[in-house]
Amino acid sequence: MGSQTILDLIASSMVFGSLLLMCMRMNMSVATNLNAYKGDLVVQQNLVEIVKLLEYDFRKIGYCKDPSKIPDPTKAIRYADSIRIKFYTDLATPGNPYGDGNIDTLDYYLGSFSGGTPNPLDRYIFRVENNATPVGVDLGVTTFNLQYFDVNKAVLTYPISNYGSIATMQITIQCQNLAANTVSQYAGRFDSLSLGYQSAYWRQVRLVARNLKNR
Repeated sequence: MGSQTILDLIASSMVFGSLLLMCMRMNMSVATNLNAYKGDLVVQQNLVEIVKLLEYDFRKIGYCKDPSKIPDPTKAIRYADSIRIKFYTDLATPGNPYGDGNIDTLDYYLGSFSGGTPNPLDRYIFRVENNATPVGVDLGVTTFNLQYFDVNKAVLTYPISNYGSIATMQITIQCQNLAANTVSQYAGRFDSLSLGYQSAYWRQVRLVARNLKNR
C-alpha cells in the first residue's frame, strides 16, 4: 500500500469523523430544543388552566343565584392577604351551572413547598370549597400574590382591617416546570435559584368582581 493511499485513508477517516461529530451535535441540539419546547408547553398549559379557574371564580365573588342571600356585597370577602383570599359565592353544581341559590365559601391560598418534585421552588396551591378537607394541587406554581385596591385605586396595606373596602385586585402567578432542563447551553436562560426550570408569568391588573361594584 503506497503512502498516498495511506494519506487518503487518514483524510477520509478525518472527514468521516468530522461529519459524524457534526451529526451527533445536530441530533443533540434537536433533542435539546424539543425537550425545551415540551417543557415550555407544559408550563404554559398549567398556567392557563390555573388562570382560567382563578378568573372564573374571582369574578363570582359576592355572586349568588338568589341575590337576596348576599344583600351586602361589602361582606362578600371574608379574609384577604397577599397569598390568601376567602369569599362568599354560589358554586356550580350538577344541573345548576349558575349555582343552586345557596351561599358557599371558596378559599384560595398558597401552601408550603411541595417537596414532591425535583423543583425546589414549586408550592401547593389550594382551592377549598366550603368546609372540605384542603387538598393541594401541584402544577408548578412558584408565585401566587394578591394585591388589593379601594374604590379610589389606592393600594390597601396589610393587614387589611376592612375587607369591605376592597374594590379591585391584582393577581400575579408564576409557574415553572417540575423537572429541570440541565443541558448546559440552556443554563444561561435561568437565574441561579431556578437553574434549568422554565417559567411562565401572568398578571391580571385590576380584576373586578361585578358584585363588589354593587355598593
